[in-house]
Amino acid sequence: MATGRSPVGQVTRGTTGTNRLRRVDRWIARHPALRRAADPLVVDLGYGASAVTTLELHARLARTRPDVEVLGLEIEPARVARARDQLALVRAGGSSFAADARVSFELGGFEVPVPSGRRPAVIRALNVLRQYDESEVAAAWARMCGRLAPGGLLVEGTCDELGRIVTWVALGSDAVPRSLTVSLRLAGLQHPSIAAERLPKALIHRNVPGQRVHDLLAALDEEWARAASVAPFGPVHRWQTALTALAAAGWPLEARSRWRLGEVTVPWSAVAPAA
Repeated sequence: MATGRSPVGQVTRGTTGTNRLRRVDRWIARHPALRRAADPLVVDLGYGASAVTTLELHARLARTRPDVEVLGLEIEPARVARARDQLALVRAGGSSFAADARVSFELGGFEVPVPSGRRPAVIRALNVLRQYDESEVAAAWARMCGRLAPGGLLVEGTCDELGRIVTWVALGSDAVPRSLTVSLRLAGLQHPSIAAERLPKALIHRNVPGQRVHDLLAALDEEWARAASVAPFGPVHRWQTALTALAAAGWPLEARSRWRLGEVTVPWSAVAPAA
């Protein structure tokens, strides 16, 4: 799908790995933007040096929407060529992925080139904006969201190398941030504020006194420490106890059904950067 234009954006480090994005994939799989989409096209923007996370994304979403189609976009031509080679192996039955998986790979960046004028229901952009300046985030958000279908979803965030610490912002097609989600591996967790080092670019420099995201992480640490008394019942019970207390203290926590997964979601207004 040649567009005749250079992709918009910067080449990322390309770090990737099996199961790295499992937490955010499962969240997307449950989101109405995918489940109710008339055209369930999902774009994996900046998938990195390997096709694996794009193929995993399709496999996970197909459990919810068997007709889902995933388009992987990369700004680096060599990565697109490598991903296509990996896809050819999948097509030949040489992997654990379905040989007929509706997955393709193209050259592209924040302009999100999609054939036939289609608009994605979902764009996933993980570990893409981390190397950018905070001042560049809003423009990147606006450009990607401008390509979404009405009611579409942009999921933009960051994770650690093993996918045990993940945070993401959800935005609508109007480029207005809706929520922040923090998802952690609870086994062996010392302090929930470890998420601070993997906050999305729009927030990572705001983890300082006087900023809402700092207040949230500090309050979460405090309630996690208080919930140590129930630690013998397991880390999930301790996490749920901490979040129940956090909600009782007035924090507007969402998606209670997902707390058991090590997640907590708050409206963007609860963490939006202060001027």
